[in-house]
Amino acid sequence: MHIELGQPVPDFSASATGDTTITLSELRGKQVVIYFYPKASTPGCTTEGGDFRDHKKAFDNANTVILGVSRDGLRAQENFKAKQDFNFPLISDKDETVCTIFDVIKLKKMYGKEHLGIERSTFLIDATGNLANEWRGVKVPGHVEEVLAAAEALNASR
Repeated sequence: MHIELGQPVPDFSASATGDTTITLSELRGKQVVIYFYPKASTPGCTTEGGDFRDHKKAFDNANTVILGVSRDGLRAQENFKAKQDFNFPLISDKDETVCTIFDVIKLKKMYGKEHLGIERSTFLIDATGNLANEWRGVKVPGHVEEVLAAAEALNASR
């Protein structure tokens, strides 16, 4: 499955931190940033999450909700969120439902071994539920600023 830019993002419901369930369709009227990261509490994922945390007020001002997603269980997500003081929900996608919608599970190599894992990726969904922008194979430095600029520009064009 691959969602094209400008196309509706399929609705989903997923378990998230704070004993909540996130349902995409319930966020209509707001823009949504969904960022996928390989593993909670690892250096790159901690840096990326911290960048989103530190820019949350600007995302709020751009009418944009932030959601982080990995295949970690809820307990790992809760611990990661609490330890890093993240101010947005983290989704536990152990069954890869959300990962599959966005086609982020890729064959990766680590220490010479191949395995399936999450390709660090970010998606911006407009207030009507359509895919507005995507970033795949993300490098963390400067990424959140780029996503924020896109969210601000999209919000200003409404």
